[in-house]
Amino acid sequence: MPFRSSALAGALALIAFASSASADEVPVTQKNKKFLPTEITIKAGDTIVFRNDDPITHNMFSRSEKFEFNLKMQKPGQDLRQSFDEPGTAIVRCAIHPKMKLVVNVEE
Repeated sequence: MPFRSSALAGALALIAFASSASADEVPVTQKNKKFLPTEITIKAGDTIVFRNDDPITHNMFSRSEKFEFNLKMQKPGQDLRQSFDEPGTAIVRCAIHPKMKLVVNVEE
């Protein structure tokens, strides 16, 4: 019996560790042609969920080293996701509204 109990305890500890190390989804809103917040710090592996709360279309992109992406057209009310898998800094902008800027700091 002791073997089964310790094996079960070890399995439960491994499951708890795996779920605590899992990536998160972090919300970022677009409202009044601005990102809210305008700067965010996340962990490597996290995903930003971009929510368009404007009545107009947006187009998020980044040309930052390690973080090049283009999410294309995002209609009002739509959510789009982008993962950030390694440490660094990304500058995210809207191709339609060039004054929109989000700084994403990605930590280990």
